[in-house]
Amino acid sequence: MPETTPAPLTVEGSAVLHQMFRFRRREWRALPGWQRERMTHEAVHALKTMEQGQRDGHPNQSALYSQLGHKGDLLLIHFRDSLEDLNKSELELARLEFFDYLEAKHSYVSVIELGLYESSVKAFAALVEKGVEPHSPEWSEEIKQVLSRQAGAMAPRLFPSVPPAKYLCFYPMDKKRGESVNWYTAPMAERQRMMHDHGMIGRRYADDVRQIITGSIGFDDWEWGVDLFADDPLVFKHLIYEMRFDEASALYAAFGPFYIGVRLPAEQLSGWLNGAS
Repeated sequence: MPETTPAPLTVEGSAVLHQMFRFRRREWRALPGWQRERMTHEAVHALKTMEQGQRDGHPNQSALYSQLGHKGDLLLIHFRDSLEDLNKSELELARLEFFDYLEAKHSYVSVIELGLYESSVKAFAALVEKGVEPHSPEWSEEIKQVLSRQAGAMAPRLFPSVPPAKYLCFYPMDKKRGESVNWYTAPMAERQRMMHDHGMIGRRYADDVRQIITGSIGFDDWEWGVDLFADDPLVFKHLIYEMRFDEASALYAAFGPFYIGVRLPAEQLSGWLNGAS
């Protein structure tokens, strides 16, 4: 493998925005009932439209969650075709009067990413064997075709609907770049092996949890975001705990804060505002 191709190929799909809010409940309670009702109705209408997404093309959906713990009260996740579309959705919600009573506590910007370690190794090796100069026009054209084929085959995973599961677990993560342990200096073959073993653990949980990986290098403070969707929240604990023993995680992973939410359909927002689960 030539030293000039250390990075694996990736294919990208939906742009993703996570928004975490604190609800200013005391200020909300001070409002007249008719005003709360009007603002709630407006917010429910907007959020229901975003939940439904698009009927043609990519789903481009959003979902609302009641967040557990002190890190916030409401969590929104948006899947869109571009960062521009994410920004439009963000501004559309910001125009709602209800959002005057939400205080932004955290956000995360990323894009759905599928890493192609195995395809990268095969494609790079084949090109080297043919004598193609790395990063030459011929090299770039061959790689472009590989990415196009992979993106077409993986389109449903690249532009998914928001999974309908009851619970969401979201966390960002990095690969370590320390002096003694550095993911980015490990040979590609070693990284491929570790990521294969890492992925095999996830496959054993495929019937119980849906996992969506997003890339955020250049977009946010961490390198990747991980969304887990399940109807039984204990699967988050079991899956993540088992993965901690995996070499890719045990040696190279650094984890950010964890956010847990319970799916809150927009039509139930009024009840949530009144303290109903």
